[in-house]
Amino acid sequence: MLENKTNKQTILVVDDTPDNLFLVSNLLKDLYIVKVANNGEKALKYLFESTAPDLILLDIMMPILSGYDVIKKIKEDSVLKDIPVIFLTAKNSIEDEKIGFELGAADYITKPISPPILKARVKTQLENKAASDFLKDKNQFLEDEIKKRTKEVVAIQNVTIFAMASLAETRDNETGNHIRRTRTYVKILALKLQNHPKFKDFLTDEMIDTLFKSAPLHDIGKIGIPDYILLKKGKLTPEEFEIMKTHTTLGKQAIEHAENQLGYEVCFLRIAKEIAYLHHEKYDGSGYPLGLKGDEIPICARLMCVADVYDALISKRVYKDKIEHEKAVEIMKEGRGTHFDPDILDAFLELQKEFEDIAKSFIDIYPKVEE
Repeated sequence: MLENKTNKQTILVVDDTPDNLFLVSNLLKDLYIVKVANNGEKALKYLFESTAPDLILLDIMMPILSGYDVIKKIKEDSVLKDIPVIFLTAKNSIEDEKIGFELGAADYITKPISPPILKARVKTQLENKAASDFLKDKNQFLEDEIKKRTKEVVAIQNVTIFAMASLAETRDNETGNHIRRTRTYVKILALKLQNHPKFKDFLTDEMIDTLFKSAPLHDIGKIGIPDYILLKKGKLTPEEFEIMKTHTTLGKQAIEHAENQLGYEVCFLRIAKEIAYLHHEKYDGSGYPLGLKGDEIPICARLMCVADVYDALISKRVYKDKIEHEKAVEIMKEGRGTHFDPDILDAFLELQKEFEDIAKSFIDIYPKVEE
């Protein structure tokens, strides 16, 4: 059966002496594919323009470009740097060998050549390279698998979060578009404020992604509010409003339960808990459930407050008709420094057109009522 030469490993032999090229080629040609270059320039031309060899046998003393010059170029290149280089040279001092290894040589063989030693050293370096390539490929495969699995886990996580949030939202609103709108409002507000001195340390790229992921859970506690209150068409009584206010605590407790089941802290759950619990706090301290004031209120909750109130104003509810965008903006302005963090409200005012566009992109569609 004919031997499949394509399975042979390739060796590049670089030497300016024809006799040396002939000798080395004859010693190795039955075992490997042997390429030759009679100077450093041709060696580099071959390396940069052809398929990379598996190993390089490199003379040191050559005109114009020495072996030292050639190996420096090889080690500077990201593709070539891992090819093992064996110096094959008449320079036989300990200092010469030290320089060779410092430049990155895998081995150092002195002339005159001993055929058994040359073959053994070449075989060893090729086996080492094959093992290294295998591990590199294996590690790359594992890295790719980890990225793939991580992407899948994140996707499942995001879908689960949205599904959980929708359970609460669909009891209060005919669609889940409130969730989509508010999380997008929060994101553009955060991006707008990312370089603001007051917020820049908190609003990293990673945190903005976390806010976008966490925001849909802001009203998760509403799932625990009785329908006669949640769906009431008229104004709530003071007693009913006190019950409605407990959705913030119920949301916090639900997320805490999830954290306890998990057994360790996850950033997006911590942020979701703060948003769910504190997004009804007001900047002047008149909000609930804790009556926090100013910077006592977490930034994530202050962002959510602006997003949630704007969307509540422009949306139809069982107890109210929607308000047009322009009127909603005027009402928001009146809450600057009292209901809302003034800096976040100012960002909202600068982004009000974007807010309106987002609202139109995720518009609520209400079913027709048969008369």
